[in-house]
Amino acid sequence: MLEQQIAQANACVDEQAPELTKMADTIFDHPEIGPHEVFASKLLTDYLESHGFAVTRGVGGLETAFRAVWKNGEGGPNMGLLCEYDALPGMGHGCGHQMQGPGILGAAVAIQKAAGTQPFTLTVYGTPGEENISGKYIMIQNGCTFEELDVALMMHGGPATQTDIKCLANAEYDLIYHGKAAHAALKPEAGRSSLDAMCLAFHGMECLREHVTDDVRLHYNITDGGGTAANVVPSLTKAQVMVRANTVKAVKELMVRLEKIFQGAAMMTETTVEAKVGKILDNKIPNLQLNDVLMKYARELQAPNCQPPRQRTGSTDFANVMHRVPGSCIRVAFVPDGTSSHSPEFIAAGKSQEAHRAVVFGAKILADTVLELIDDPAKLASIQKEFRDRLAAEEK
Repeated sequence: MLEQQIAQANACVDEQAPELTKMADTIFDHPEIGPHEVFASKLLTDYLESHGFAVTRGVGGLETAFRAVWKNGEGGPNMGLLCEYDALPGMGHGCGHQMQGPGILGAAVAIQKAAGTQPFTLTVYGTPGEENISGKYIMIQNGCTFEELDVALMMHGGPATQTDIKCLANAEYDLIYHGKAAHAALKPEAGRSSLDAMCLAFHGMECLREHVTDDVRLHYNITDGGGTAANVVPSLTKAQVMVRANTVKAVKELMVRLEKIFQGAAMMTETTVEAKVGKILDNKIPNLQLNDVLMKYARELQAPNCQPPRQRTGSTDFANVMHRVPGSCIRVAFVPDGTSSHSPEFIAAGKSQEAHRAVVFGAKILADTVLELIDDPAKLASIQKEFRDRLAAEEK
């Protein structure tokens, strides 16, 4: 029965392929910065509604976010498919997000068409602004926690077909020092330099690098230097600061140390400081069983350049979902091995035949995986147990 369902689902993806790839090209040609992906969100939700999904727009406090639900009877597991559709500022679709929505929609409709008698719910989430505002983080903060899902799956284009093991947790600060302006030559004693304070904070972070584990990453950049005149003591200096580590627990411990540095710099310069915490992104809770199922179908379908999982990546808001439900993302090759995302090479390949094939492969891999998990409740239960065990071990 499962083999027949998978064959039917794959045939359904092939039937949809011309429309899915046209949709991907259209999104590529209309890049939108999150959370303002009005065009892409409408394109995706209209397609889902035309296939019988009940769509709710504006979920999680974001206008371009959506939830689309289709039920096969009553009860059973709730299988989640998540997609992104935002572009990069000044670049366009340099991360391949134009492929995600069409790939997810192709999988959703294929699962719908191949559904057997076992009851289940299929939920598709549209999650805006991954690149700039971390939309999933905001949605969770606004009460859309994704916790109704039994599993959450995504697809993403890349240089290899593979899954991930870990990603770095991340916290961000808007760091602001307030000083006192004065003429730097005539009355320097009256001034208190906010720029001096910021430079001391940066130096403190450099010293901190010597006393942290190898996984820690510290980034900073001045966003407002407090003016351009050299003979005016700056009274306001702003910067963005980021700290990353293997676990969100480690990040939070580092935040305590960083805030001591920020306060120390203010004390030394007799300035005041505001350290405004922005988003905090979790590390991924890997699910090796779920990764294995995805890669099994990637190999069976002969997806290009199948590789072992990436052991560690940068930061993503999908990790905040993966701290709540079992999840995984299948990456499908469409650019040469070693190609970086956020690059001209990703742009150049955005509407290529390889990109079109990645949409189709992603849809099939996800559909086949979901159908197997519906068919095998014991496997789904084992995946959920792995998630609980790994989460509990990390929280110790």
